[in-house]
Amino acid sequence: MNLSANLPGLRSLRSPEVPTTGRRPWIEHWLETCRDLHDLKASHPMMDAVIDEIDGRMIRIGDHWLADFASCNYLGFDLDREIIEAVPEYLDRWGTHPSWSRLLGSPALYEDIEERLTDLLGAEDTLLLPTITHIHMSVIPLLAASGTIFMDARAHKTIYDGCQVARARGAAVKRFRFEDHEHLAELLKAERDPTRLVVMDGVNSMTGNAPDIAAFARVARDHGALLYVDDAHGFGVIGERPDAETPYGHRGNSVIKHAGETYENIVLVGGFSKAYSSLLAFIACPTDVKDLLKVAAPPYLYSGPSPVASLATVLAGFDVNERRGDALRTHLRDMTARILGTLHGLGVATPNRSGFPIIEVPLRDHTRIAAVGQFLYDRGVYVTLAAFPLVPKNEVGFRFQVTAANTREEVDTAIAGIEALAEMGELKLVTDDVDAVEQAA
Repeated sequence: MNLSANLPGLRSLRSPEVPTTGRRPWIEHWLETCRDLHDLKASHPMMDAVIDEIDGRMIRIGDHWLADFASCNYLGFDLDREIIEAVPEYLDRWGTHPSWSRLLGSPALYEDIEERLTDLLGAEDTLLLPTITHIHMSVIPLLAASGTIFMDARAHKTIYDGCQVARARGAAVKRFRFEDHEHLAELLKAERDPTRLVVMDGVNSMTGNAPDIAAFARVARDHGALLYVDDAHGFGVIGERPDAETPYGHRGNSVIKHAGETYENIVLVGGFSKAYSSLLAFIACPTDVKDLLKVAAPPYLYSGPSPVASLATVLAGFDVNERRGDALRTHLRDMTARILGTLHGLGVATPNRSGFPIIEVPLRDHTRIAAVGQFLYDRGVYVTLAAFPLVPKNEVGFRFQVTAANTREEVDTAIAGIEALAEMGELKLVTDDVDAVEQAA
């Protein structure tokens, strides 16, 4: 595929051919597997970009200012003055980074956060670790033991990697179809292994939709399985008691509460790096599981803690969430609804049916990803490019991640870009999807 043909005047997007002499075969293999993404990263201004300056949710790359829709700081806590101004006091008391592993010395800040988080989630207990990736790689193998893992076919790559570690330690891994709890029930019914772990995402990082958690929880309980849910993109955004007036729900306490579920046979994983803009993650689990993880999970035993500034912003974020969180989520919902309303009005396809602030916009022609990205960049719109093999070729496009810090003017700029691309025929239409289904039938 010659991407440079889409961008006249720009240098070739394909990297110069490098002789294979002296290179390791596995590098060549992965470069070829990820060729489209590698070529895009090598030359596109919205890939591997260096951000030189920010002003609210505007970013500067070189001398070019753009409205940022690639951030996952959903509540805008990264820019909240109340949170920023709370940090120095914690630094004065704790320094920048007490470097004990938590097993050796756990700053009281951790216990404060776990107590407040447990109350917010309505869980039995919680444990903090540095990142969700740490959790998947250490906790999934422990919970699976030598049993069988049932993994959502489109689970996040970090879940997949955790399952591969578990497989190397003796677990079996089976996949069930995306968002298909009936297929999961069929697999569980046929399974003889008594140790069963079901792993899946909450709010999906590509579609912006949440699965039918109640249905999956029911299937897992009926078949004696533990349900493990990664809600990296839902925590802080959606929560308890959703209704027609507040479809995101209240308090931002994650997909389990949003679904009106309990934590019976459910383990919830989430992070503060998105909605709370802090380097920290958690697992909500029974206390006996927490006690096990304290002696068996390598990140608790060996990893250094999150920086004090991150712990401070979580604690300050709890206060802001209690007082202003629902108002921020209302603004976030309204800004998201404006973009979705534009797509629907134009007949442009998007997998987002939830109204949550992750909006994927597929292209009619996946080979046009570089040109479309350049067009948005030139118009001052910064988005996440979803290129192959990150997504299947029929889903290649770009993604808006709306935040409460985005202004109406910035959303107007995004809408103008969508309208122009639709007029140019670059975006997949709802009728295109219907035609594809009819042709397949």
